[in-house]
Amino acid sequence: MTRVVKGDAFVPVTLLRVPELKIAQIKTVEKDGYEAVVLEAVDGKRVVRREVPFTGAFTGMKAGDAVTLDVLEGVATVTLHGISKGKGFAGAMKRHNFSGGPAGHGSKFHRALGSIGCRKPRRTKPGQKMHGHMGTERITIKKVPLELVNKNLSVIALKGPVPGARNSLLVLDF
Repeated sequence: MTRVVKGDAFVPVTLLRVPELKIAQIKTVEKDGYEAVVLEAVDGKRVVRREVPFTGAFTGMKAGDAVTLDVLEGVATVTLHGISKGKGFAGAMKRHNFSGGPAGHGSKFHRALGSIGCRKPRRTKPGQKMHGHMGTERITIKKVPLELVNKNLSVIALKGPVPGARNSLLVLDF
């Protein structure tokens, strides 16, 4: 993250490099039963294909055309999809922000989970907050302000933090 000056205030932003995008396929109602565009992103050695709904930004384009940052003209906010950082196996205090037990006076209950249910129904109910795998989940953030678009460097700036590690792929919907 970094910051940009907007008016008389600093705005915290995350800079995102947009890879080369081209239209791989256009799906139509007559042929496929719905309208969509399959975009192909080439980022170094990675080639990623993603299907997005057909919007007015793709009008007049055909398969093989390059998608530039001109499609973001007039867009104020975007919806952001990404995969969060993986944190591995985590205990209940880290994963669910449980407080834990007393630390002193001979207590033997420090970071343990605690009770996981009653005597009846004699089973652990589904959805019980317990220790386990944390992170690596699909995160969606809606109405993220688009602060800056630099077409020369192929970089955009979104207000605030974004999910995922460095160099991870994100999907923008607008």
